[in-house]
Amino acid sequence: MAWDNGGAADSSARERLRSTFDCAAGRYQQARPEYPPRLYDELVTAAGLGPADRLLEVGCATGKATLPLARRGLRITALEIGSGLAAAAARNLAAFPAVEVVNADFETWQPPPGDPFDLVFAATAWHWLDPATRYQRAWALLRPGGHLAIWGQAHVFPDGGDPFFREIQAVYDEIGEGVPPDTICSRPGEVPDSRADIEASGLFGDVVVRQFDWEVSYDADGYIGLLDTFSGHIAMADRMRDRLYAEIRRRLSLRPDGLLRRHWGSVLHVARRLDGPGPPS
Repeated sequence: MAWDNGGAADSSARERLRSTFDCAAGRYQQARPEYPPRLYDELVTAAGLGPADRLLEVGCATGKATLPLARRGLRITALEIGSGLAAAAARNLAAFPAVEVVNADFETWQPPPGDPFDLVFAATAWHWLDPATRYQRAWALLRPGGHLAIWGQAHVFPDGGDPFFREIQAVYDEIGEGVPPDTICSRPGEVPDSRADIEASGLFGDVVVRQFDWEVSYDADGYIGLLDTFSGHIAMADRMRDRLYAEIRRRLSLRPDGLLRRHWGSVLHVARRLDGPGPPS
């Protein structure tokens, strides 16, 4: 649980866990790290975006990835299933009249009449969508030649990285929240990508993949605030979470600077919508 954002393997778990984020609406914007500015540069270049283009964001949360694109003058419709998160996003994006936040589910939302979108994008949200329909849905909402962009955030483990995370696993094991023995700890630049999955849809091609990594230092309050935005930690029983957080505070209090270093990795995918008959009806 210490190393990921709480992805879900089956549909029932996915629905249950993705609904937990709304209770973190007050913490999400400050606690979650910013994506690297160069990621947005690569996105704009790969998708050929210009100021007049229309973007549809899937799962905007509090607008973490929306804001950098809004500052570039792009027109964005941002969908968010959580009412609290959507309200926070609307406040954070109030200065941008070209951005509309809609409290709606991507799978069932119906766009108003008008031109299709130039880009559909999802930042740390794509894995919460139904794998059986998400590519078809994005394809249907895009103009011919439009693009799909997906990326996320993962914990990566460089050589010489902070040993804190491996050491704290003993506490996760104690409370019954340990990671499976076959868990892969990716190195920076080696996070698994989704090129094959995108191409297998038959709806998108010319996939551009770019890897990014960066480091953030946290004190105990900052790191616990981050964990409180992860679905798996939100869903923990109180006694388990209290035990874990107390041990995090104790261990960091023994460090001279009271800090830990967490390395993040992100894989940007930008794929072009293929022409043709499209998804089956």
